[in-house]
Amino acid sequence: MSLDVARAYHLAWRVGHRLPGWLVRAAMTTAADVAWWRHGDGVRRLEANLARVRPELDARALRRLSRSGMRSYLRYFGEAFTLRGLSTEQLAARVRVEGMEHLRPDLDAGRQVVLALGHTGNWDMAGAWATSHVAPVTTVAERLRPEELYQEFTAFRESIGLRIIPLSGSGDVFRRLVRVARTGPGLLPLLADRDLTAKGLEVDLFGHRARVAAGPAALAVTTGATLVPASIHYERLRSERRRAAGGPWGIVVRFHAPVEADADLPRGARVAAMTQAWVDVLAGEIHAHPQDWHMLQRVFVADLDPERDAARRAAATASGAEDPDQGASGGDVLDVGSAS
Repeated sequence: MSLDVARAYHLAWRVGHRLPGWLVRAAMTTAADVAWWRHGDGVRRLEANLARVRPELDARALRRLSRSGMRSYLRYFGEAFTLRGLSTEQLAARVRVEGMEHLRPDLDAGRQVVLALGHTGNWDMAGAWATSHVAPVTTVAERLRPEELYQEFTAFRESIGLRIIPLSGSGDVFRRLVRVARTGPGLLPLLADRDLTAKGLEVDLFGHRARVAAGPAALAVTTGATLVPASIHYERLRSERRRAAGGPWGIVVRFHAPVEADADLPRGARVAAMTQAWVDVLAGEIHAHPQDWHMLQRVFVADLDPERDAARRAAATASGAEDPDQGASGGDVLDVGSAS
């Protein structure tokens, strides 16, 4: 990631919320279509992932789906650049929530709830809504390169009310999350459908082995916090809600029933069982809304380079990254530039 790209993001955040919404949406749609037409590495990886989600699709249908996926992906960035310019009323109109009953018992009792999410829909919009309508939100952000870009994303997320813990690759991240999880009330959403630290767990995802972060389940097991799978997808807005939102797109945030594991199981087995349980929930949501899964990276084990993966995991172990029983802390990561 070059410094010029970081400056481009800085400019987008400075001026994006001042531009007409239709212009930003048109620019992002055009950028998505150009990237899709170029069929670069990111788009090909997206199609490979979507082929596992929807194996019944032929090549032509898969290409159509990947085009919708790229438009959803770039829509997210367009919304990120303009989110700070939304009024409280516009933000509320853009978010529809299901399953609040799965959070209320813990929040009303003053406890944190750990949320396991994937890279679906617009998680920043969901976080901005939640921190003003539900409870304080704390999450983890990968330390992007260059540092200027990381600082831009951190400033953006803090400006919409999120508390950010940097994913540094040290066990201190997990310890900080444990401390937060023992306070409350609040929400601890962790985007965990990718393994960022080479300490992830292998799970079954659409009948294939995939590697995800163990952090949400490990945090729940360590602290006793409730673990709730959460999913996000886009929906088109109509009539009055569209006018109130100031745009044609909103998101559905769905909180699912908490996942649990037999308390008599050893710790590692409990973490593994709870991880597979929330992955199963996420898989069902991704299958229903595949275009909103913004996964332009390798997540399935069969797609990894065996030698490189082995070296990466060995290096992570040698450097003293998170305890393998704890796993990665999730990580709210934006892999910017993957669409090009």
